[in-house]
Amino acid sequence: MTGAAAAARGGRRSGAESLEARGRKEGQQQNHQHWLKMPSLQNLRRKFIIRGAGHEIREAIQHPADEKLQEKAWGAVVPLVGKLKKFYEFSQRLEAALRGLLGALTSTPYSPTQHLEREQALAKQFAEILHFTLRFDELKMTNPAIQNDFSYYRRTLSRMRINNVPAEGENEVNNELANRMSLFYAEATPMLKTLSDATTKFVSENKNLPIENTTDCLSTMASVCRVMLETPEYRSRFTNEETVSFCLRVMVGVIILYDHVHPVGAFAKTSKIDVHNKTFE
Repeated sequence: MTGAAAAARGGRRSGAESLEARGRKEGQQQNHQHWLKMPSLQNLRRKFIIRGAGHEIREAIQHPADEKLQEKAWGAVVPLVGKLKKFYEFSQRLEAALRGLLGALTSTPYSPTQHLEREQALAKQFAEILHFTLRFDELKMTNPAIQNDFSYYRRTLSRMRINNVPAEGENEVNNELANRMSLFYAEATPMLKTLSDATTKFVSENKNLPIENTTDCLSTMASVCRVMLETPEYRSRFTNEETVSFCLRVMVGVIILYDHVHPVGAFAKTSKIDVHNKTFE
């Protein structure tokens, strides 16, 4: 990313050797502070491709007096809700990690490009969060069973509590958590919404930090991705098409975050992101 960052700004800025050594040490310390292990795409697909309990739920609704069908539907939906709970809780960890990364990558006295060069591991973590976020939301949008199953779970859980029937199982979600999860999964792109809100909150809570520090960081990352995709020297190093998808998702992600926090958005003429460039089309 160092070479691409240099190309994005039109040339590498030199620094004293001692300053760079100190920067690497600080970057390593920050890496441990903000590091968040991301699920692999294979694990994400395996865990989030939910077959759904639509058949069992329909049978239970059509035969409300059949206790075996009620138990079968409940037994089918509880593990699915457990998966949804884990991803919702992971979204909260992503939010905290993102705000920590933004704090590290926008702090003074360094410019966004200097930060990306000095703290490449943090920039990579930021990119991996964005890549995971967009991939998760892609899978969520193609899985309409999620909200149907969760609605059935909430209705059944409420009915069980009214009838004083204990809701057994380690995956039980209480009413308060269920409400938060319902709002989360009601979003078309829940993970991206979480990151967008986190970025906006970061900017509003750090009023002493110029907003340009944040927007310049995001626009620089977008430019780095564009350069990596457009420059044959860098593009030739990609060993598979998944790397191209990675760069594209990261670029889309930072543009969306930029659009949320910049006063005039990413598509204004004064934007530092050239959205009219052929890479973005």
